[in-house]
Amino acid sequence: METRQAQLNRGDALRNRGDALRHRGDALRHRGQLLGAALPPLLVAADRIAVSVIQGVHGRRRAGPGEDFWQYRQYSFGDAANRIDWRKSARSERMLIRENEWAASNTLYVWASRAPGMSFRSSLAPVTKRERATLIAMALAALAVRGGERVTALGSPHPPGHTRVALANVAEWLEADPARAQADLPKAVRLPRYATCVLVSDFFSTIPETAKLLTGFAAEGVRGHLLQVVDPAEETLPYEGRTEFIEYAGEERLIAGRAETLKEPYARRLALHREALKDLTRKLGWSFTTHRTDRPPHGVLLSLYGLISGRQSDRRPRVAG
Repeated sequence: METRQAQLNRGDALRNRGDALRHRGDALRHRGQLLGAALPPLLVAADRIAVSVIQGVHGRRRAGPGEDFWQYRQYSFGDAANRIDWRKSARSERMLIRENEWAASNTLYVWASRAPGMSFRSSLAPVTKRERATLIAMALAALAVRGGERVTALGSPHPPGHTRVALANVAEWLEADPARAQADLPKAVRLPRYATCVLVSDFFSTIPETAKLLTGFAAEGVRGHLLQVVDPAEETLPYEGRTEFIEYAGEERLIAGRAETLKEPYARRLALHREALKDLTRKLGWSFTTHRTDRPPHGVLLSLYGLISGRQSDRRPRVAG
């Protein structure tokens, strides 16, 4: 039977191990702070938004089997210190993170268009569509990492991760990916079954093009969300009198003698296009949301995060017949 002194000695040893692990955690956090000084501006801006939005999701963690303990994994650079299981770590002499079932099994892929038309900004908006789309995609990735999910950019060579390093990789790829320079839609790539994909663009491509891409993803079991980002002028067409409209990606020009006469037929065409996108995503088990660049991004970001962090396993993707 263990003596009182032996118990005290063992307790001291465990405390010493815990202190050593905490010191190592402090050192890693210091390295993270040094890394943060050189973070991409996009990630810094996205983090600011994520911090404000996260206030709206406190207390909304999902219930049910998704919260069940899944496994321990070793601490990685960038993990929050409050996720360390200090008791388990002291016994194993390694810093261990406790993961629930959902965090261990889900991966988020984000993509934001950089097509020529995304550079449009009217006098009614403070930013271009491309700037807002990229910021929302990045902020969503930051929120997902805070929730314990692994993230990466769609098409990126970097593997999914759940740390600040992974976020920096996403930011770098969203800003530098040359393949997106002329692309209205992402390339079709193979994703893990039941992964989640968020695509951000103006989605003015033809419906058959969009349907071909999304149907391929859904056939692989990928869940997804489309966010259409538009300039307010693209919704309201606020022009009057003689106006010249120039195609961003081509050489087509249209001169309207009285631009105000185009407003109603244009609004009908836009509504029909959006209805077709809604119908397509509904059939595939995806979602469709819109956002205007003259409005703050926080509301749509909160809505998207709610969709992603909801119990998605109850809503399997479907392939339209």
